Amino acid sequence: MLYPGMTNKSWMVFMFAVMFAGVAQAQSVVVKDAWIRGTVQGQTATGAFMEITGKSSARLIGVTTPVTKTAEVHNMTMENGMMKMFPVTGIDVPAGKTVRLASGGYHVMLTNLQQPLKAGDKVPLQLTFELADKKRETVDLTVEVRDLQGRPAQHQHQH
Repeated sequence: MLYPGMTNKSWMVFMFAVMFAGVAQAQSVVVKDAWIRGTVQGQTATGAFMEITGKSSARLIGVTTPVTKTAEVHNMTMENGMMKMFPVTGIDVPAGKTVRLASGGYHVMLTNLQQPLKAGDKVPLQLTFELADKKRETVDLTVEVRDLQGRPAQHQHQH
């Protein structure tokens, strides 16, 4: 569809500019389905979960958020029948692959929360990635807080 006053040539130039801008602004990773588990009064820690897909090889090396001074990349494993959680220096995100951060495995751990997080809250989260060329790239997200079972706020029933 041409806008009034646009010629075919100007339309093509406009479309090329839009496509080029999209490529120039493309990041090395795509983050989707990010969410944070809500907390109850007195709880000072929770997890953030998401899917990260690498357009090129990258490594998640850091996380920051204004809701806490302590945000770390963690992993969770079963060891001798006991669940063990521990910080890791990073998570590799191979080019063309999706890495899922989920309960029971890799996740972002938010500790020393300044206040409870309730379903429906929106939390800024900044992820830092190290690329194959050792340059760093950040991804800024606004992440929805879900209920304790991981359900979005709009799916809760009021009684």
